[in-house]
Amino acid sequence: MTDPYDLHAALGYQISVTARQLERGFENRLKEIGLTRITWCILLAAGPQRLSQPSDIADFVGIDRTATSRALRQMEAGGLIERQGGDKDKRTTRVGLTAEAEKRLDLASRFAADNAAHFEDKLTAEESTQLRALLTKLRTGEDDPLQRL
Repeated sequence: MTDPYDLHAALGYQISVTARQLERGFENRLKEIGLTRITWCILLAAGPQRLSQPSDIADFVGIDRTATSRALRQMEAGGLIERQGGDKDKRTTRVGLTAEAEKRLDLASRFAADNAAHFEDKLTAEESTQLRALLTKLRTGEDDPLQRL
């Protein structure tokens, strides 16, 4: 019987396997400091990007607002963020990082740079640019936010 679908040649399979390999080492390092990919991304949004509104954070990370709210609650309980009511409109929420979050963000960013360098070193600068362009092209028009990363 001939296999009508070549799993190992499929683009989706190739991208998924590659993504898992890219993620694995980094996620293990994040776990050492009590973070996940989502919490790290939220720290990046609220820290260096200076986004303080949960909806802006959700848009930056690329996940839906429910997943963002859930993560923010967990991060607040874990002492990583502080939430305050807005200055003019108390119905709004503003998110800020704690000192502990700043320390973990610094470590996680170093882990991310090391992980990226490991894989980037396998490509030429031109290949890296081409790969990013192709991946961006594949995502074009796929605007539904993710529930998880």
